[in-house]
Amino acid sequence: MNVSELEWTGTEQQIAKAAFDRAYQREIERLIESVQGQVRAISVVEDVWRLHDFLSTKRHEIDGKYDYEHAALIFTFAGFVKDGLLHLDELAGLESSKLTKIAALARF
Repeated sequence: MNVSELEWTGTEQQIAKAAFDRAYQREIERLIESVQGQVRAISVVEDVWRLHDFLSTKRHEIDGKYDYEHAALIFTFAGFVKDGLLHLDELAGLESSKLTKIAALARF
């Protein structure tokens, strides 16, 4: 079966949404920490523009990355695991075949 055709039970949808939200919160915490460090390092106007460019890029990346679409969740979760935003054990309760696919994709 194609991963985009996987069925998600009600319980799996709850687990997936909680994990998705957790990864988003972690990403935002990382971003805030990074921005705070960059702000402390501002000494010239070029640093301000560099921060602006960084924030514009991050907003675009985050907006694209956090699209909650069931057809892509296997790939989304694999990316989160690979990026250290989520741990496989936080997806406990998903069907074992889904967890296996996520783990395999996260290794690449």
